[in-house]
Amino acid sequence: MRTATLLALGALAATAATPVSAQTAPSVPAETLLSLTATGESTRVPDIAIISAGVVTQAAEARAALTANNSQMTRVVAALKKAGIAERDIQTSNINLNPQYSYEERKPPQLIGYQAANTVTVKLRKLASAGDVIDALVTEGANQVNGPTFGLDKPEDATNEARLDAIKKARSRADLYAGAAGLRVKRIVSISEGGGYQPPYPMPKMMVRAEAADAAAAPPVEAGEVGTNVTVTVVFELQ
Repeated sequence: MRTATLLALGALAATAATPVSAQTAPSVPAETLLSLTATGESTRVPDIAIISAGVVTQAAEARAALTANNSQMTRVVAALKKAGIAERDIQTSNINLNPQYSYEERKPPQLIGYQAANTVTVKLRKLASAGDVIDALVTEGANQVNGPTFGLDKPEDATNEARLDAIKKARSRADLYAGAAGLRVKRIVSISEGGGYQPPYPMPKMMVRAEAADAAAAPPVEAGEVGTNVTVTVVFELQ
């Protein structure tokens, strides 16, 4: 009998505790998350310039147009090497040969010849000589020159500086928002990066065509500065 009485009392106690547990308030997340995107910047004086130089020739026959182009382009490449440009910094970027037509109203197109083109992309590592190199190219037969586009040969340091700037900006804004809300920044939950080394600015463009071949020698070239941008998204926990 004593054992039965104890079991009954235990069951009664368990039954009585159940309603109390059911009345516990639901849990509420303790953290408040803030997501911010910031862009960091870094500027440097450029140490390289990219230009493209090409030769365009025309002739009545395809082979004649290509032969003339090859001869002229050989002189252009030789001029680059004579100016101290290493072979690794000279790269053929385009070769094409196209028929040329004349168009008259109510008449079918008439084949009048062929146009051959050959273009190389050149990396200049001595910016002070950029104008002289361009002048040498035109002197030796280049009738198309585009550029320069300035940049950094090794942009890692500038990119890292932009990353640090982006994080500092994001943290400063987080402190501002947290203070306005009566909270404080507890920790960074996550960081993600977008962007990176961007095309530099400004990007002055110069184009020299056949009709400008007799213009003044050694055009002035100003390098200015180039910019690097990095964008980060940072999630902060506030409390």
